[in-house]
Amino acid sequence: MVILSVDYGDSRTGLAACDKGEMLASPVGVIFEKYEPKVIEAICQTVMEKKVELIVVGLPKNMDGSQGERALKCKDFAEKLSEKCGIEVVMQDERLTTVSAHRALNEVNVRGKKRKNIVDAVSAVMILEDFLASRKR
Repeated sequence: MVILSVDYGDSRTGLAACDKGEMLASPVGVIFEKYEPKVIEAICQTVMEKKVELIVVGLPKNMDGSQGERALKCKDFAEKLSEKCGIEVVMQDERLTTVSAHRALNEVNVRGKKRKNIVDAVSAVMILEDFLASRKR
């Protein structure tokens, strides 16, 4: 099944997708848009182009497992995304994915503006990898 993951942010939204065999998660890109309806429209376009069958949206829980304002915003976004794209959207805990993405980019020496432009897509890959691992268990 082709699955798209979304790391939803206020200014940038990272996207990643896996192959039909659910073996490899790869970055798709970053949407540089603040206006939520345009972000949703861009994601739905990607869904059509890549023949996505399921969307996974990162759920930014607090470290204690509780859900704050940002988590509620992401849940609301996921509902709107499901309605607009017409496919199922599930939530995936994304605690520490951005930290892990920065570490991964440090290892390959990606810095400055280039890092800022791709860190959200790398975070989306990590969200998708976590989701795929949970499906295999």
